[in-house]
Amino acid sequence: MAETTIERVNRLLAMVSYLAERDAVGVAEVARHFGVTEAQVLRDVETLWMSGTPGYQADDLIDFNGDAFDANTIVLTNARGMDRPLRLQPSEAVALIVALRALASLPGVEQTVVRSALEKLTMAAGEAVVAADAVSVAPGDTTVADHVSGVLSVVRQALRDGARLHLTYAGASDQTTERDVDPLEISSDGEHWYLRAWCLRADDVRHFRLDRVVAVQPTGEPVAPGRPGTRTADSVRPSARPHSVRLELTPRSRWVAERFGGEVVAEGDGRITVMLAVADPAWLDRLVLDLGPDVLALDPPEHAARVAARARAALALYGTGPDGGGS
Repeated sequence: MAETTIERVNRLLAMVSYLAERDAVGVAEVARHFGVTEAQVLRDVETLWMSGTPGYQADDLIDFNGDAFDANTIVLTNARGMDRPLRLQPSEAVALIVALRALASLPGVEQTVVRSALEKLTMAAGEAVVAADAVSVAPGDTTVADHVSGVLSVVRQALRDGARLHLTYAGASDQTTERDVDPLEISSDGEHWYLRAWCLRADDVRHFRLDRVVAVQPTGEPVAPGRPGTRTADSVRPSARPHSVRLELTPRSRWVAERFGGEVVAEGDGRITVMLAVADPAWLDRLVLDLGPDVLALDPPEHAARVAARARAALALYGTGPDGGGS
């Protein structure tokens, strides 16, 4: 099975930490440690040699001893800080804090270790602690998925009470926003849970994936009744089937399939064909516009037409479209 981009990036990051703890390591030893071939280790080092921090001048790049490399030995001389632990995103910190708190309540668990880890993570997480306090998790639940379960519990209670909620939400673009919403219903497509709600920020109905809700808590206000086109229901039912779209992309955009659970169904002639299930057409629009020239084709045609219309509208605002006087 071909190695994914994520798998290789994880190995590259781990390799920097591994080498930083050792003065010199033979290529064969590195290969055995990471379970890859010696040729792959050499390719990985060459990739790291061209990686670094913004600026990308000589002093900004990860560096190795060239003479040692020629002798089949790896000596890391400049890690550019990549050997330090990565910072957790707020949603990741929340999930870990919630899971550790639940774990600490279980009998038979080594409490000293758990509470020590929880204390250190809580100190490092900062604002994420507030987010974790807003999510209730039943004792006995110990997986990261418990964050979603906790959010789901709060949302269900709000539906029963007719209560407005405040969300800290990380969207598909990883931008975090604060929103007050009036919950309408919760649904599942078999893989993810969604909250359908009236968003006061957007002044319209929006769908929120519960695993992207960093924090949720009642505002103490009731939902506003009588909005047109909305219906409140305390129910869980399958959501509408997602849109199935076909994207033809340049090979460097293979990450789209890996990151968003798509399937590469064809590859060759400088392009790959990816089948992708899309729940929100607006998300698809942003993805295609972000990819730009890496998108070679998009089907069905109605999605292509919608994205093209948004692109023309954006160009017109910059005066570069056919009606904007630009080239």
